[in-house]
Amino acid sequence: MKKQNLNVLMVNASGRQTDSVTRRFAKEMLDEFHNQYTQVNVQDRDVATAGLPFIDEQWINANFTPEGDRSDEDKASLTDSNALVKELQQSDVILIAAPIYNFTIPASLKAWFDLIARVGLTFEYTANGPVGMLHDKKAYLVLASGGTQIGSDIDFASSYLRHILSFIGIDDVSIISAECFDQDDVQATQNIRTQISELAQRAA
Repeated sequence: MKKQNLNVLMVNASGRQTDSVTRRFAKEMLDEFHNQYTQVNVQDRDVATAGLPFIDEQWINANFTPEGDRSDEDKASLTDSNALVKELQQSDVILIAAPIYNFTIPASLKAWFDLIARVGLTFEYTANGPVGMLHDKKAYLVLASGGTQIGSDIDFASSYLRHILSFIGIDDVSIISAECFDQDDVQATQNIRTQISELAQRAA
């Protein structure tokens, strides 16, 4: 029997549109969710294709201005950020598909995190330090690399992603690893599909 509805935020960060390993396996993960749930609502956020603005002085000043005191210019500068935060808040699952570029995440994905890390919206300051505000969410990271092993000393992608997601309150994080991936390796492809199937079944 299929389970209840699921709201998924799909964040694609690969610069490739065709032959992208992360896009391919993220799509397969999404297909598994469709198999497990009666209805899957997907918000597709392709940060690589559409691009995102980098934070600048205007954005920073607007972000730290109390909401009631923001000028029209302040509000305009936060429009994209507010939309991204809303997408995140409304999701049950965050599915991030990202290649490892030069040992870390793509700049477009870093820009996304910069725009959604908002005090009072996704985290808050307390007497014990910052605390994440996004709870009861799961994150799945589809990571691919040509030569960087996930979890190795030269992998600065997975550790950063786990840390920043925890910072905003998302501690339930699973990695679908396509490390050192060769698309002609049938067994490697099957291993990844097994990871996807098992994770999707546990999610349901």
